[in-house]
Amino acid sequence: MEGARRKIECFEDLIIWQKGIEFAKDVYLITDRQPMRNDFGLKAQMRNAAVAIPTNIAEGFERRSRKEYLNFLNIAKASAGECRSLLYVALEIGYLEQTEHDQLREKAKFLSGSIANHMRSISTADQ
Repeated sequence: MEGARRKIECFEDLIIWQKGIEFAKDVYLITDRQPMRNDFGLKAQMRNAAVAIPTNIAEGFERRSRKEYLNFLNIAKASAGECRSLLYVALEIGYLEQTEHDQLREKAKFLSGSIANHMRSISTADQ
């Protein structure tokens, strides 16, 4: 059936998880450049927050209850916000160009919104 949604059988099927992996990769690549490469604190914080997005989506998906899944999605959404804040820090201290910052910020905002939509659909499913 054309246009029908594919059944989600594992977290790897989730678009939000896939986009989260792409975002984490982008953050890893950008934090490996100079001058951020040597700012171990900011680099680690940005990487941890970025990796937390898809990791919490995956962990929540593997939990037994909808309530637990929603809790992990909420944590993933918060990590997307943390990434946005850290991107502003990196911009303000000159580690990122404005265009790089804007592109990564938009990806983080997209993730945050997509996670919120997914949470809403889970909350209202079968009610």
